[in-house]
Amino acid sequence: MELVIEPTGLTRCIYGEAIDLALLGQLTIRRGSHVEPNSQGHWLCDLSPVSGPTLGPFESRSEALLAEVAWLSEHWLAPAG
Repeated sequence: MELVIEPTGLTRCIYGEAIDLALLGQLTIRRGSHVEPNSQGHWLCDLSPVSGPTLGPFESRSEALLAEVAWLSEHWLAPAG
C-alpha cells in the first residue's frame, strides 16, 4: 500500500486492509470512483469524485477495477509538486 503524506500531515492512499489505517489518526474515507455496469452489461469507472474522467467500457468488473487503481495511482495518489 502506498501512502502519500503531505507536509501538512494529510495522508492519502488507495484504501486497502494491508495496515490498520486508524493507527495513523482520525480517518476520513471517501469514494474515489463509481464502478458500475452500463445498459449493455459493460463496466464503466466514473472517477468524477476525484475530478477524473470516466474510463471504459470494460468487458469485466475486474478490468474496470484495475483501470481505476491505475488511474488513481498515476493521477490522484502521486505526490503534489
